[in-house]
Amino acid sequence: MSRHRNVRSMNYEDEYYGYDDSYGHSVEDDYCVSPATAAQFMYNRDQTHSLFSYMDTGEDIPEEESDSDHEPLTDSRNYKRPQLNDVDEARLNSCLEEIRNIIGDSTPEHVLIDVIMQHNFSYERALNAILSQQEKPKPQREPRAKRRTRQEEPKVNTDLKLGPPPATNNAGARPKVKDSDLDLNHVSEGLARKTFSSSKPTTKRFDSPVEELKTHTVEKDAIRRIKTDTDLLRLERNSVGSSGSTESLPQKVEEAMNGISATPIPKGTSRSKQDRVDLEKEYEKRKAGKELLNLVVIGHVDAGKSTLMGHLLYQLGHVNKRTMHKYEQESKKLGKASFAYAWVLDETEEERSRGVTMDVAQTRFETAHRVVTLLDAPGHKDFIPNMITGAAQADVAILVVNATRGEFETGFEAGGQTREHALLVRSLGVFQLAVAVNKMDTVDWSPDRFNDITKKLGQFLKQAGFKENDVAYVPCSGLSGENLTVMKEAALSAWYNGTTLLERIDLFKAPERATDKPFRMCVTDVFKGMGSGFSIAGSVEAGNVQSGDRVLVMPVGHSATVKGVLIEEGPVPCAFAGDHVALIVTGIDMATVHIGSILCDPSQPIKAVSRIKARVVIFNIDVPVTKGFPVVFHYKSLNEPAHIKRLISQLHKSTGEVIKKKPRCLMKNSNAVIELEINRSVCIELYKDYKDLGRFMLRYGGSTIAAGLVTELVEGKSARGD
Repeated sequence: MSRHRNVRSMNYEDEYYGYDDSYGHSVEDDYCVSPATAAQFMYNRDQTHSLFSYMDTGEDIPEEESDSDHEPLTDSRNYKRPQLNDVDEARLNSCLEEIRNIIGDSTPEHVLIDVIMQHNFSYERALNAILSQQEKPKPQREPRAKRRTRQEEPKVNTDLKLGPPPATNNAGARPKVKDSDLDLNHVSEGLARKTFSSSKPTTKRFDSPVEELKTHTVEKDAIRRIKTDTDLLRLERNSVGSSGSTESLPQKVEEAMNGISATPIPKGTSRSKQDRVDLEKEYEKRKAGKELLNLVVIGHVDAGKSTLMGHLLYQLGHVNKRTMHKYEQESKKLGKASFAYAWVLDETEEERSRGVTMDVAQTRFETAHRVVTLLDAPGHKDFIPNMITGAAQADVAILVVNATRGEFETGFEAGGQTREHALLVRSLGVFQLAVAVNKMDTVDWSPDRFNDITKKLGQFLKQAGFKENDVAYVPCSGLSGENLTVMKEAALSAWYNGTTLLERIDLFKAPERATDKPFRMCVTDVFKGMGSGFSIAGSVEAGNVQSGDRVLVMPVGHSATVKGVLIEEGPVPCAFAGDHVALIVTGIDMATVHIGSILCDPSQPIKAVSRIKARVVIFNIDVPVTKGFPVVFHYKSLNEPAHIKRLISQLHKSTGEVIKKKPRCLMKNSNAVIELEINRSVCIELYKDYKDLGRFMLRYGGSTIAAGLVTELVEGKSARGD
């Protein structure tokens, strides 16, 4: 701030040197002012002024007490910190400092110390306990029954004054009706007395919304008939010579009032039965067409997965020439001309600039007998959690390997992702695999190189659990497009007479879907659309869903209403198990739905637990797994920190018999039954009930160490005695 002068260090003698006027007066103050005016309005520095002359000395001003005199709170003042050793005291102070940095000074220190001691100096668990106590909802007051009763019960006159009918003088003459004999204003009030006769509000139960609507319609018709009869009576009272009898009015009123309950209500067909018939017809119609298949593409980084599938989509006509030409020009500007076909699936700017797939790309195409949902999974080891999310939604898989000399060995040996990806998809329930030997043009379509790769992979895939009949090998080139849909290369057709990649995809068998089980859907994305409500994207694991259904969001336990079902951004009447859908929901806050949540049937909800028993298979690990071993729990699109609570037993690899109970540690390539405790409650099912919802993976230190099947859900604190 160089344009501001430092007033404190200013030398006023130099500043005003040469001025004839005294300090405090302007140089140009040469206008005429009378001495009286100057004495009244101008401040004179020569006079000595006392501050007491400006103050009223009539009352004494009490001094304010300083804030430092406040006494501490009673509970904090009387609290005595526990006597700890130096190590525990340091741990306690460290936890206090970390928690204070997050929640501030709103919570007393003795409360924090008690919570930290209860959780054995665990900073994360103590913080979760404190935040959970603060987030507890305040108790709501009960609604006042009297006020609700006053709002629901109208004040009506319960007297229906209908005088006795007067005697007729002549057979044809009608006597004049007097106002005292009939009070017309109370006719409608009599109906109110008939309808709201009880002093307490009664709750009517209806079997369906249709019956409730029909009941209200009947009541409105009865009220309308009574009002019409009342108006007619007024007209007849004014015309004395008209024919008729007043005896009909009380009868009409009574018949109309009795008609509210006496009118028969036609019974409609149950809505659920109608929907069930529609769902069955829709499912039969879908089964008569092409079968649905969820395909995931996996492999080591730079194996050419996105380029391979992007070129396949281009040959199938899903990408026009104009768009492809645009991708070619833009990729050349970035110096990545060979990544043009990969841009078909890599749509984000970061993926295109880095040349690496980071998230699971999803698209849809058709073969001769299949409707395929393509999931392009990332191959880099930093994005393995995203790869697990895509593999957990797949039925079959394509393993892409690089045939270039040295590249295949890099991905297949220790540290590469080829082995880990194959183990992951097999552990997540994928039994059918196609191996695409990519970039065969770099080795001049050598059959020796192809046979060498298939031999090494065949032995490993057999050990991983794949059957030989369920594995197929296809040589191809993603950049040139050879053997994707047609085979044109003469050097390849000279020794290979198998199928193309598209034909191999068409030969995959679609698995059986759990359409007869309660609805389950795993949330993979939550976003706001253009219309009302918001959209929840995910895969339907079991059951079916359609517009108008009520669903339960777990583990928060909030219900929502489905307003629309979208598949590939197009509205459909319903969705079944195996579909990747986007549901438009209302009646729930968007902030309560997260990635990893489960939408389920409200009548049969999924359970949320934080401790499970599972049968696991330990992979090739460097450190033995012991009690308390920290892991990352990967389940569908969810990943949560967890630890091994107990090692229950070690099993035989082939027979599954118990070899040893309560082992001290688990070595590599061993089977065991363990108890796993997760930091937060997750929604999970038993493997015997829902196979797709009963599998999970365990990772540690950036590598996958185990795969498991859920055998038991441990609820509450009853199973905490170890």
